[in-house]
Amino acid sequence: MPREAGPDFIEALARGLDVLRSFRPGRRVSTLSEIAADTGLARPTVRRILLTLAELGYVRGEERGYALTPRVLELGMAYVHSLDMWDVARPHMERLVAQTGESTSMAQLDGSDIVYVARVAVPKIVTLSVSIGTRFPAPATSMGKVLLAALDPAELDSVLAQPTRSGIDARWQPQRDELDRSLREVRAKGWALADQDLALGIRSIATGVRNGDGRVVAALNVTVHAAETSVDKLTGHHLPLLLHAAADISHDWSLRDSAPIVVRA
Repeated sequence: MPREAGPDFIEALARGLDVLRSFRPGRRVSTLSEIAADTGLARPTVRRILLTLAELGYVRGEERGYALTPRVLELGMAYVHSLDMWDVARPHMERLVAQTGESTSMAQLDGSDIVYVARVAVPKIVTLSVSIGTRFPAPATSMGKVLLAALDPAELDSVLAQPTRSGIDARWQPQRDELDRSLREVRAKGWALADQDLALGIRSIATGVRNGDGRVVAALNVTVHAAETSVDKLTGHHLPLLLHAAADISHDWSLRDSAPIVVRA
């Protein structure tokens, strides 16, 4: 399908990224036919792209098709490392986990989804597995609500107009007026609760992490199993610790942003 893009748009690069995105969880090896069907590209085009990606080391040929290689992680991790987000947040997140005994994560918006960019986990069985790079529909998550609530009206409209690419059918899929009411509440409180909105058994709270300009650029959460932790304990005990950790990360982030840059000849 033709894309609406400017004169500098490189269609071949876009098609290559389409092919990379076509590899999905639960399907380790993809055939030419499957990738062509998922991307809408002709099989000869898909074949040339795969051969190029294989030459670059991002995919490898298998008996029945192609599979991604670990080198693909470089594309996403370059983004995380460029922000130094993990280095700034890690000690505070580890302290939060020690205080609560629960997992904590950090996420940012990508369209109408949240994408996990940092995580400190405890070994507990939950409904959905989470790792860096995992994406979920933003409205159904506590971190997503925090990030959506920080947008101005025009940004919010633009973000919500984009379909989720998470592959997850959330339990709570609100109409716009219901979501707006929820976001107004988040703005008033400064934090958000998701009580099994994403999936049964998952309960979480989140708040924003701010940069040196005071803008919310990420969200930090604490996630619990609903059968083990009540909403009262989550908001009464874990929430103050979460707010303190987010404030500490924001403070350290501000210090990093304000540090002078030394240029050596």
